[in-house]
Amino acid sequence: MVAVLKEKFEESNSLYIVDSSALTVEVINELRGKCYEHNIEMKVVKNTLAIKAMEQLADDKGFNEMFGALKGPSTILFTEVANAPAKLIREFRKVHPKPILKAAYIDTAVYLGDEMLDTLASLKSKEELVGDIILLLQSPAKNVLGALQSGGSKLAGIVKTLQERA
Repeated sequence: MVAVLKEKFEESNSLYIVDSSALTVEVINELRGKCYEHNIEMKVVKNTLAIKAMEQLADDKGFNEMFGALKGPSTILFTEVANAPAKLIREFRKVHPKPILKAAYIDTAVYLGDEMLDTLASLKSKEELVGDIILLLQSPAKNVLGALQSGGSKLAGIVKTLQERA
């Protein structure tokens, strides 16, 4: 099990550790379903096993800060989209009291505590950032093209007027 967890931690650039204890089986199944819909893998693990797996990668990934969060019941959410679990948790807690965020790991940055949930939910995904960059790059090009096109018609009008006078 430690080897399997180590592989998951190694492959993942974004993971969340949450407390989902005291939720009924029905509510846990609802949470699992929502995770599945959002391509989030949910695993309930023993803290000691998670720590052993993380210790093997602590120097490379910087998991040391997260060991303190692995106390009490823990569920780990693995994701490709860094802000997806935070948005899911925030939405889910409109109806249910948990899960509570214990820690999150996103591209070597560690976020500790439930008060970081809104910060994590507001992070832009890689796709959103790429879209913003493309819009920024397109904007000046559109302005230049617009200026050239309008200037070209003005220039053509001036040349035509000069021809008629001559």
